[in-house]
Amino acid sequence: MSWVFLAVAILFEVAGTTSMKLAEGFTRLLPSILIFVFYGLSFAALTVALRRIDLSVAYAIWSGLGTALIAVIALLWFGEAMPPVKVVSLALVILGVVGLQLT
Repeated sequence: MSWVFLAVAILFEVAGTTSMKLAEGFTRLLPSILIFVFYGLSFAALTVALRRIDLSVAYAIWSGLGTALIAVIALLWFGEAMPPVKVVSLALVILGVVGLQLT
């Protein structure tokens, strides 16, 4: 069940980060409020996940997969460029997360 909480924490973190972009520097009310709601829920789910998952592993997965998902959202939704260096860098982040999990 801890892994489910970690997955939920990642999804809420990604929603919070996406809300940051949509808030346009706190000039839009609803996305600005959602930043705090989603991050609060993310931290709560991450805290529950830490009952059974090592901190180093949980945080690496939470931040690494969150970063990768945000990069995909930035590409697809916000039209950001994805040059080869960015793709390789994201692959290295994911590889690092896998390496931490395997050790």
